[in-house]
Amino acid sequence: MLYVNDTIQIPLTELTFTFSRSSGPGGQNVNKVNTKATLRWPVQTSDSLDAGVKERFLNKFRRRITSEGELVMHSQRFRDQGRNVADCLDKLRNLLLEVAAPPVVRKRKKPSRVSVQKRIESKRRRSEKKQSRRKPSLE
Repeated sequence: MLYVNDTIQIPLTELTFTFSRSSGPGGQNVNKVNTKATLRWPVQTSDSLDAGVKERFLNKFRRRITSEGELVMHSQRFRDQGRNVADCLDKLRNLLLEVAAPPVVRKRKKPSRVSVQKRIESKRRRSEKKQSRRKPSLE
């Protein structure tokens, strides 16, 4: 079970891992061992997310989701499979934490009288400053 927070838990049976050879330096180990971990998670068919979180996730990370509705994530930071799997799970946890809380709706307020007066006064001062830089007129 992948625990994201108190309300979001994803069973590991929904996640599919495949392994392949990593790129980059590592000598003979790179050519022999499948250490790169690829995580696939069917987001659209997952029952572990409620509708609001799922909608925010699909909207925010739509570029990471395939046309079949699967999230695909890779990790090859480490030289062994276990740590790369843990890194994929950690990345998924961070993505879910980003969309776990609903966005706070901004309440529109009328500006205070003092703030309006300050804004008008600063505009007046700026105007006077620029008018003083002009050449004097012939009149």
